[in-house]
Amino acid sequence: MKILLNNNDLNEALNNVSKLGFVPTMGSFHKGHISLIKQSKKVCNKTIVSIFVNPNQFNNRKDFEKYPRNIKKDLSILKNLKVNFVYLPNKKHVYHSKRSSKIKLNKKDQILCAKFRKGHFEGVIDVMDRLTNLIKPSKIFMGEKDLQQLYLVKNYIEKRYKSKVVACKTIRDKKRFALSSRNLLLSNKQISKARNLTNHIFDFKYRLKNQKNINNLIQQKKNDLNKLFDVKVEYLELRNVKNLKISSKTQGSKIFIAYFINKVRLIDNI
Repeated sequence: MKILLNNNDLNEALNNVSKLGFVPTMGSFHKGHISLIKQSKKVCNKTIVSIFVNPNQFNNRKDFEKYPRNIKKDLSILKNLKVNFVYLPNKKHVYHSKRSSKIKLNKKDQILCAKFRKGHFEGVIDVMDRLTNLIKPSKIFMGEKDLQQLYLVKNYIEKRYKSKVVACKTIRDKKRFALSSRNLLLSNKQISKARNLTNHIFDFKYRLKNQKNINNLIQQKKNDLNKLFDVKVEYLELRNVKNLKISSKTQGSKIFIAYFINKVRLIDNI
């Protein structure tokens, strides 16, 4: 496993590498990250994993500072997985050049997390554009847990590069709670609450089949969740998985949720 600390190392290591798989991460690995890496190793000749906590996608400075980091553990996991390359840039390596034009979301995309986290996805798209330009992978592997992020990055990157963005299924624990690095910020009691809420949404979606006035029922459910679980639900919406438009039927759609347990923000789509 080669550890690449700057862009010169990166260019030298990737020279003449074909069919390269890329897994972009912010570290603090869990089984979700591992599944992305395994998928890359399965279909690509070589795999590179980046670890970079991107400051430009945090709309809250405290959130950036609190984001879980454990580089020693991460490198141990990558070594065991026999990853070919690990890219550990600092900010100046990623943001070595200025953009010719500012990234702006279309009005239709200013929904879900984009509505509540101003500048977040602009930061995500910017860093993915820069990393893709540096690494030039054949395939980029991203999880479906943040389906809006996947949707926006895929649309942006595949229009500008030959790289293909590959969607990988959300990895959940035995109690159907989606794995996330942010889960490390939760106590055992809070994780239990989040698991119960997740299962509640799974059951709710199943009961929505063939119901009328689905969006009214969802709005009512949002209010119920706040009281039932003592959380702050930011949004609860049923949207089409292909275009993220508001949907009135469960087939081909998912329930998207963002909520706070204390000050920890969690998202899911079910």
